[in-house]
Amino acid sequence: MGYVGSHTWQLRQLVGSRLLVMPGAQVLLVDDQERVLFQRRTDTGLWAVPAGSAEPGVTFAGTAVAEIREETGLVVAEEDLVPFGCLSDPGVHLVTYPNGDRTHCFAMCFAARRWSGDLAVDDEEVLEVAFADAAAPPGPLQPQTAAVLDMYAAFQRTGRFQAR
Repeated sequence: MGYVGSHTWQLRQLVGSRLLVMPGAQVLLVDDQERVLFQRRTDTGLWAVPAGSAEPGVTFAGTAVAEIREETGLVVAEEDLVPFGCLSDPGVHLVTYPNGDRTHCFAMCFAARRWSGDLAVDDEEVLEVAFADAAAPPGPLQPQTAAVLDMYAAFQRTGRFQAR
C-alpha cells in the first residue's frame, strides 16, 4: 500500500501536520558480499533503507516484510528477519517531512540475508536503488539511516540488541 489510503494518511486527514507518534520498521537487506541495499527516496532525495509505518493489526515484522515488498519488490519471510535494534531517539527520529508533516517514529530495526524475487523500484517512493558497503553508504544519507547503520555495526560487534 502506498501512502494514500494508509493509516498514516487517514490520520493526517484528521490532524493535519501535527506531531504523530508512529510505530514502524527499518530493514537492512544484506547480500552475500556484506553489502546493504539502499534506496534514494522521492520525497527528500536522500538515501535510506526500506522502512515505513505500521498499519493497524500488523506486527513490526509484518511491517518490515510489507515495506520491503512495496518498496523493492523483494519478498522476505518473517522468520528470516533478525531484530538488532529499536530506534526512537527524538534527536534522530523526530522527522519533519517536506510537506510539513511531523512524526516521532519508533522503529524496530531488522536485518535480512535471504529474500526472493526481482528487485523492482516503487516509483512512488523510490528514485533508485544500490547495494553498497554499510561503512561507505551512498550520500547524502538520511540521518535515521545513519543511526541504524551505527546500531547494526554495534550489534555485529557485541551481539547485543541496540536501543536508542
